[in-house]
Amino acid sequence: MINFEEELKNFRPSLEVEEAEQAIYNHEQTDMADVLQEMLREMKRGM
Repeated sequence: MINFEEELKNFRPSLEVEEAEQAIYNHEQTDMADVLQEMLREMKRGM
């Protein structure tokens, strides 16, 4: 039978997961609010 407590003690997260996690959290994404704000700024400049 599997001893889950023992398995959890031996668990080490994959480096790939940690690297991906850092890349996701450190990368700024442009969302729709940013796009709309930029569009409004451009429209105001054009008037």
